[in-house]
Amino acid sequence: MSKQSLWLFIALLTAGMIFHATTEGLAMAEKPKKQAVSRGTQCTLPTSDAELKKLLTPEQYAVMRKNGTEAPFRNEYWDNKKPGIYVDRITGEILFSSADKFDSGTGWPSFTRPIDKASVIEKTDTTLGMARTEARSKIGDSHLGHVFPDGPQPTGLRYCINSASLRFIPVENLEKEGYGQYLPLFKQKTKNATVAPTPSTQVATFGAGCFWGVEYAFRKIPGVLKTTVGYTGGHGKDPTYEQVCSHTTGHAEAVQIEFDPTKVSYEKLLQAFWNLHDPTTVNRQGPDIGNQYRSAVFYNSPEQEKTAAALKKKLDRSGTFKRPIVTEIVPAKEFYKAEDYHQQYFEKRGMKPQCHLPRD
Repeated sequence: MSKQSLWLFIALLTAGMIFHATTEGLAMAEKPKKQAVSRGTQCTLPTSDAELKKLLTPEQYAVMRKNGTEAPFRNEYWDNKKPGIYVDRITGEILFSSADKFDSGTGWPSFTRPIDKASVIEKTDTTLGMARTEARSKIGDSHLGHVFPDGPQPTGLRYCINSASLRFIPVENLEKEGYGQYLPLFKQKTKNATVAPTPSTQVATFGAGCFWGVEYAFRKIPGVLKTTVGYTGGHGKDPTYEQVCSHTTGHAEAVQIEFDPTKVSYEKLLQAFWNLHDPTTVNRQGPDIGNQYRSAVFYNSPEQEKTAAALKKKLDRSGTFKRPIVTEIVPAKEFYKAEDYHQQYFEKRGMKPQCHLPRD
């Protein structure tokens, strides 16, 4: 081996990210992702090889699911200096901020810390005959890279991460893509930071099954200003997704909609609500079964209650549905915002749902 080749090998080994093929003996066995409840095949995270290979490039799949490593200096974000956040390419979960990114000289994106330490799981990796600390995303269980104790202060750590595992969201797009709560991480003001006062708005709250597709459908309606997915209608404060899926909280998956009544009426939203799901099945929408998937109108005023009851009665009499409508019409309780990765789920991933498509 020439001195030049030896020097290159040592440099790459020091970076801790020697490219290794995902062949037998080198790739760590992938552990299946634990899920609290089976959600069917239409509104779930893409976990099968077939689904992931449609979503990811071959390199992204090799890195994220086969623990591979991309080439240094020839990847998307190693030299990215724009302000913003980095999320898991599959799940959209929050991982790193540009405020913690630094040039490590290794040719891979390097960070001193994650935004939330709990979002990155650390595991021991011995695949190269040495003990290293692997970094994986908590929710997606995606291979991200490795952590080394040679970073700058204040942490002294270097999270050496594959660009293939990340998706970058520039600061000016945080609000638009559902990550507006992270704007305070950046001192720079964005175009969205100062907006003209909005007209008088109203709020509507609906439960129609898996909230990913429901939110997507309502966001397409002119006059809808903002949507938030979350949990309501049960008991217990600040429930987690896992707790709601356990059927112990009584909460439903719901979408809270802020709308401009001068552009779209509450009755129009109700019509859309009944048009995008099956309101004749109890605690079920397609393959998704459980009380969190119940059909419900959570009214926020006496006027909304009256409008919902009248339209439900009219639909029942019209014969639009072959079975009676079982939609609950109940007072709105406190609404608990769901975890970040649920917000605008399909839009964040550039996907379109196959569920909750309006009927013609």
